[in-house]
Amino acid sequence: MSAAPIPERPPDLSAAVARQLEQWISEQQLPKGAQLPTEKLLCEKFGVSRAVIREAISRLKADGCVTTRQGSGAYVAAPPGHGSFRLLHGLLPSATIPTDEISDVFELRCLVETGAAERAALRRTPADLARMREALARMDEALAAGSDAVGDDDAFHVAIAAATQNPHIERFQAFMGRQFSDSRAPTWSGEGHRSGRARQAQAEHARIFDAIACGDADAARAAAQAHLVCAARRLGLDPLRWGNERLEGTQ
Repeated sequence: MSAAPIPERPPDLSAAVARQLEQWISEQQLPKGAQLPTEKLLCEKFGVSRAVIREAISRLKADGCVTTRQGSGAYVAAPPGHGSFRLLHGLLPSATIPTDEISDVFELRCLVETGAAERAALRRTPADLARMREALARMDEALAAGSDAVGDDDAFHVAIAAATQNPHIERFQAFMGRQFSDSRAPTWSGEGHRSGRARQAQAEHARIFDAIACGDADAARAAAQAHLVCAARRLGLDPLRWGNERLEGTQ
C-alpha cells in the first residue's frame, strides 16, 4: 500500500485525500465489504492527521462509497462509480474551493448543456417551447423588478433538457441545476442587476431560445456554449482551460 504523500496541502485537504483514497480503492479493485486500512495506516499513507482522514472517510460515506462500523473501521460499500454522484457544495470561488475544481464542473456542464440545446432544437414540441417561454417571462419580470430569479434560471435550463425528449438528460439537468443554484446567485443579486450581469444572462437565454424555436441545432449549440463561457467569466473563471480552442473566439 505505497503511495506518495500529497506534496502540497490544498485548501480543502480532506477532499483531496478522499479523491486519492477512492482512486486507491479502484486501483486495488477492492470488492464490496473489504475493510480499509486503519486510521493510523491511512495517516501514514497520506501524511495527514486523523481528523483529515475522518473527514475524508465521511465524504466517501456520504457518496455511498464506504460504510463504517463502530469499533471496527471503514469498509467498501460500493466500488467507485457505483455509489451516488455528488458535485462540490457551494460552487463559488473561495478559499476552500479551488477555482480549478469549479472550472472542471463548468466544463462538465458545457458538455451536457450544449448537447441538450442542440437536441432540443431538433426535438422540441410546442409544449416544450411554451415551458421555456414561461421561464423566460418570469426572468423578464425579475429584470424589471430587480428581483431574484435563480429558480426560474434553473427552470429554463431544465425545460431545455426536457425538450430533448430524453428523461435521463432532464433528470441530470435538474440535478445540475440544484448544484449550480449558488453559482447563479451573483447574476440575480442586487449587485448583479446593477452591474448588468442579469440583463446579459437573460439576453443569452433569449438567443438560446430563439435558436431552439427556429429548429437550428448548430445555432442552439453555439448559443448555449457562449452562455456558459460568459457565465464562467462572470465568476472569474478561465474557460480556455477547458481545452477547446474554439472557445477563444467566444466573447
